[in-house]
Amino acid sequence: MSLHPTLQPYADAWTHSIEAISELVQPLVEGEWNWRTPCPGWSVRDVVSHVIGLDSEMYGDPRPIHSLPRDLFHVTTDLQRYMEMQVDVRRHHTAPEMTSELELMIIRRNRQLRGESRQPGTIVRGPLGAELTLEESMRNHAFNVWVHEQDLRTALGRPGNLDSPGAHIARDVLLDALPAVVADRSDAPRSSAVVFDVHGPIEFLRTIRVDIQGRGTLETAPALGPAASFALDWETYVRLACGRVTAEGVADRVKAEGEPRLTEAILRNFAVTR
Repeated sequence: MSLHPTLQPYADAWTHSIEAISELVQPLVEGEWNWRTPCPGWSVRDVVSHVIGLDSEMYGDPRPIHSLPRDLFHVTTDLQRYMEMQVDVRRHHTAPEMTSELELMIIRRNRQLRGESRQPGTIVRGPLGAELTLEESMRNHAFNVWVHEQDLRTALGRPGNLDSPGAHIARDVLLDALPAVVADRSDAPRSSAVVFDVHGPIEFLRTIRVDIQGRGTLETAPALGPAASFALDWETYVRLACGRVTAEGVADRVKAEGEPRLTEAILRNFAVTR
């Protein structure tokens, strides 16, 4: 048996991103592992620790038994506490320890994926015991690892892979969240439309239509006379949607038109992940 064809794109995207991360961190000296990344509260070492921890749990390893310090300002929710465990347990690991563990995990996970025979709809356990399908789990994982690759690239001044397989999965994941951003979190007017025009390595034009019940749907057809419209580059879209920057911090890279209260609300609620 081999990996189901539906799951192969997620495995390919993960492989591309995890190998890029390995290449980025292999030559780092000890001090560079402490450099800040755009991910709130996390250094280069912390981001790599998180990625190792994610793959460790995907592999089936038990979670570490560890008590978190009480002074971690960026940890405020149960999910953040859950994620921080794998990070904090590695905070004093050396550069060789980090790269060795990462390389071993890549080998183990590649072997696991080659032997994966489960169907995409198989129910698996996710963070905090949540149940989701294997396809959802692998899609989320490919997205997360690509986003953290971008965190590392930003911290290390090594831009790239904005159009990689992981980037295309990230596009789809972030677009799936867009109707809720516009209709639910930003309270866009009923029977209205909001347009997003994104350019760069990945380009798309999408419309969120809000029906008379206030439900938002994602469409590819452009809208005439939208209540609001946004034009921005792909990298800025990602950084906003992943909470790496504020709207004020990238105001010069976002062209927003329409009713000011609505455009401000959408940009304020744009982040859908940490």
